Amino acid sequence: MTQHRKRNKNLGLAELIAIALGGMVGGGIFTILGISVSMIGNLTPIAIIIGGLIASLAAYSYVKLGLYYRDEGATYSFYKRTYPNSHFSASAIGWFIIFGYISTLALYAYTFSSYAISSTDFADNVWIRKIIAIGVIGIFTLINIWSVNGMGKIEDFMVYTKLIVLTIISFVLMQHGKTDFGTFMENMTIDAENSSVFSILIVASVTFVAYEGFQLVINAISEMTNPEKNIPRAIYAAISLAILIYVVISLGALFAIPTEEIIKNKEYALAAGAGNVLGKLGTNLVILGAILATSSAISGTVFGSSRQMAVVAKDGYFPSWLAIRKNNSPQNAIIGMAAMASILILIGGLELILEFGSITFLLVSLLMAVANYKLRNKTNSSGFLTVSSILGLGISGILILYYEFTNKWEQMIAIIILYAVLGFGAWIYARKNDRKEKRT
Repeated sequence: MTQHRKRNKNLGLAELIAIALGGMVGGGIFTILGISVSMIGNLTPIAIIIGGLIASLAAYSYVKLGLYYRDEGATYSFYKRTYPNSHFSASAIGWFIIFGYISTLALYAYTFSSYAISSTDFADNVWIRKIIAIGVIGIFTLINIWSVNGMGKIEDFMVYTKLIVLTIISFVLMQHGKTDFGTFMENMTIDAENSSVFSILIVASVTFVAYEGFQLVINAISEMTNPEKNIPRAIYAAISLAILIYVVISLGALFAIPTEEIIKNKEYALAAGAGNVLGKLGTNLVILGAILATSSAISGTVFGSSRQMAVVAKDGYFPSWLAIRKNNSPQNAIIGMAAMASILILIGGLELILEFGSITFLLVSLLMAVANYKLRNKTNSSGFLTVSSILGLGISGILILYYEFTNKWEQMIAIIILYAVLGFGAWIYARKNDRKEKRT
């Protein structure tokens, strides 16, 4: 087991649930809603629930490995310590997972700025949008550097407020929408006849992306109270709440907004629907909910992924200055994450970067399940649940790749090229470690 220095334990269960929800409930659900409705219509809530169940299977291995290794490096450290003989595999998974987080951080910030100025005269000004996105990353970078406890309390407020706002909006839309329950069930029956189980599972695999972020809890293991109880409680509670809020949001949209409008507007569909039903107040409430959602996602991602980046750097697979800590806080890694996400925002192409992050999350979740199966006796894991995780995540991975190749093959090629570039960077640092090991 890793020996940790004694640190201040500032994060309790409420803060840990907030970190996980902050990482999950960001801008992704709004985009996924449009894709899902275009493919399976009113069956969308079912696909969202299946996606959440797949995420729960993925979480099982994270929880077990997290309690066994007790290492804030999480995904990277678990894989490296389970398969300790290959510098390249350790370096590669470190590079892929960190750049996956950087991509989602950039997307959350860009989504924040898009909603923030959506009702102003600057709504179509790309550079104003990018400046605001970089600015909001800067704000949460300063908050994370300032105080772990302060970050936790602010995260609590943003996460729980956004859940309340989005839930209220969704229930009001359901009550005041043009579609009644009987019509909704009728449409669901029609969609069930026109959709195959295969298409529902594809949507569930795409929806799985919206649950990215629960593993950020493990990055805070050195700063939490009672990890034995709080890690599983926080992760499973956060996934359950995410499923609930996603289902409620999707039902609100389906009851109030015509299907063609959801498909057309995608991430802005809920705002448009609320405006039609509740007027300007409804639009403003949705914008508030979206801003809170993306803010907490930015904060949670900066917090968790910076700690993982510091661990990777300490092992020699990133520049060593990223491993430096001040008052136990990886401030250089926090700044590094923010800087790279800002560069991604400046150069654009965020949809491509998001898809890269999505595939990466699915891949590393599968690798964690395989690692947990190898250690199932040591982690006291159920063989049945671990194998179920491997099968579920493996099938989901095949389905999402099938979707990408059949719908966005140019984007898939670009993602493969991006993996090759990151793999080359990982190989360079792996070679450095190999040479260092030979000298010693």
